[in-house]
Amino acid sequence: MTGRRAVFLDRDGVLNAAVVIDGRPHPPAAVGALELLPLVDDACRRLSQAGLLLIGVTNQPDVARGQVPLESVEAINRWLVDRLGLEAMLTCLHDDADGCDCRKPRPGLLLGAAPRWSIDLGASVMVGDRWRDIEAGRRAGCRTVFVDHGYAERRPTAPDRVVAGLAEAVDWILQGSPAVGAGT
Repeated sequence: MTGRRAVFLDRDGVLNAAVVIDGRPHPPAAVGALELLPLVDDACRRLSQAGLLLIGVTNQPDVARGQVPLESVEAINRWLVDRLGLEAMLTCLHDDADGCDCRKPRPGLLLGAAPRWSIDLGASVMVGDRWRDIEAGRRAGCRTVFVDHGYAERRPTAPDRVVAGLAEAVDWILQGSPAVGAGT
């Protein structure tokens, strides 16, 4: 498929700070608790100015679990879309037991975005801070960037790039995602 290059961005831990409890990341509960990660504004601006489509993709199972109201998730998503100039924030509201195709590590959110925005998945990149993000990107045929926050959980297998934050990945993404191993 020939189409647009996109950068799929996980929400919590890539765009905004995750709430880390016992070494594991959790989403903020409300817009008031939201904290953008350093240099995310500039990173998104640079990617957009280069003509890349920016799409947020996030798992939010706390809605299915009854722990967070849908309105809170939607408010956070709207704030991030507006602030960072994202095309959209695609959200899976299911839990693992639901068996949906949209919950990462399944690639449903990315695969569904491709025809909607004429995206060339093979020329696109998935940026995430958890193994689920990297696996979803790989399954969709994207290159992958792992933002390593050192969480106390399973690590992804062989991401194309490992970085400390989104800003560190921008030059690599803008270069067209050079071959695996180049500067990892």
